[in-house]
Amino acid sequence: MDRPDRQDRKVVPLDLARADQDAGGPVAAGKVLGTYLRRLRVDHGYLLKEVAPVIKASPAKVSRLERGESPAKRKDVLDLLEFYGVTDSEEREGIAGLLKQSGDRAWYHQFSDVMPGWLERLIGMEAAADEIRTYEMQYVPGLLQTPDYARAVVSLAFPDPSAFHIERRVELRLERQRLLQTAGAPRMVALLDEGVLMRPIGGATVMRGQLRHLQNLADTARGINIRIIPFTAAAGSTAPNAGVTYLKFPAGGPEEMVYLEQLHGARYLSSQREVEAYRQTFLLMAEAALDREGTLDRLQRAIDATRD
Repeated sequence: MDRPDRQDRKVVPLDLARADQDAGGPVAAGKVLGTYLRRLRVDHGYLLKEVAPVIKASPAKVSRLERGESPAKRKDVLDLLEFYGVTDSEEREGIAGLLKQSGDRAWYHQFSDVMPGWLERLIGMEAAADEIRTYEMQYVPGLLQTPDYARAVVSLAFPDPSAFHIERRVELRLERQRLLQTAGAPRMVALLDEGVLMRPIGGATVMRGQLRHLQNLADTARGINIRIIPFTAAAGSTAPNAGVTYLKFPAGGPEEMVYLEQLHGARYLSSQREVEAYRQTFLLMAEAALDREGTLDRLQRAIDATRD
């Protein structure tokens, strides 16, 4: 495929040296690399369908590569760089660094025996996000669960698991929570239907410990905003009928994504129309939720109700 005159357009490159330092993990590095490739394509004036033959792929595959949703193959990236006429040694060195980072094995690969692919993707996206908003109507979100509560949830989700696999899944969940304790952790907003507080997962003692943990986080944790949606508000709101997570990423690439949890899997939405619909839904639910003092009071009443 010959390169037309559009190759001569001026391209404003990403600061790849800075991007390589800021990527922060395989998923984030893949997003930065994808953003760079998209900028090259757009600045040269190409459509997806015009670029796809370069790497013998479909336009959809190129789109996923540019969104950081598909692993970048070294040959594909190099072929695209040649097509776009990228010859600067420093620029190519920065791209090589991002390629290496995006191909590195993340910490959660050690749990591949108990981690389905759809969850692996969510964990990677959480690490790349700078804001996480989640809504739950059944359980406390995984990022906020205590070990005992997590153990009870896992046991319910997998009726006949071995003790080993239960503990592996709990360990994965606790390792995942470390994200919120790191420097530069994403901001988190957790909207919980009031029914979550009333469902005695694991029994009264386990539930009391979980509620106290939520209360402590809601009262003292920086960057974590927990709000309860009362029954009276939820009944008339547009709350979804299943768990939803909205992720917002730093500027420079696809900036938003929605994760919809399902019984045996998940869906990921990235189209502007779908993401915007859920973003507006979260805004409406936040308006319906109790404020900080109301949330702390409701948690205390739930704690008191678990006492023997």
